[in-house]
Amino acid sequence: MPARIDLEQRRKDVIEAAFRLLVAEGFSGLSLRKVAAESGLNIGSVRHYFGDHRELLAAAATEVGDRMGKRLTRNSPDALSGLAGEAAVDALQALVEELLPLDGERRVESIVLMEFIVAARVNPLFRPVTEQMAADMRQVIADALRAFGVPDPAEEAERLVALIGGLTLDAVTPHGSIGAARLRTTLRAHLRSLPLRR
Repeated sequence: MPARIDLEQRRKDVIEAAFRLLVAEGFSGLSLRKVAAESGLNIGSVRHYFGDHRELLAAAATEVGDRMGKRLTRNSPDALSGLAGEAAVDALQALVEELLPLDGERRVESIVLMEFIVAARVNPLFRPVTEQMAADMRQVIADALRAFGVPDPAEEAERLVALIGGLTLDAVTPHGSIGAARLRTTLRAHLRSLPLRR
């Protein structure tokens, strides 16, 4: 059993190395050779876990989606259904903040996800993963809004997803360079404008 745990950890280490390169250099800077060097392995070892560049990228895209999904599951709609007023706004803010680049881990994930979303525009390899992540996010947000009694939760979820995308873009690029405090304030103002149960 220890050997299996070691193999799984090594695979995760390779994906982490790919994340670091995606953050530092974007898609254009990512190659198996660079990932091998970043992870402290030789290229043959990396190929043991990922047959080629595309397989590594697909695994990295899946991993970032899995991480975000695990955080979102901490906020089940059942736990939200009895909340109203500021307690509802607090709970909804906590849920949405799981998706925003408010600390080092979420910042890395947001940048990696953004790289995949941009790449999916021209590379069909990434479309199924990024489309599924988007659908899952919309569903989680719509379910939460439904739990708070918001009329037309799917439509309100679309607006909130658009806000999340804009805030993320402005937080991780020079486009806006907004900090965590401004991000939270902007999100809070929008959430307070929602027709939540009072």
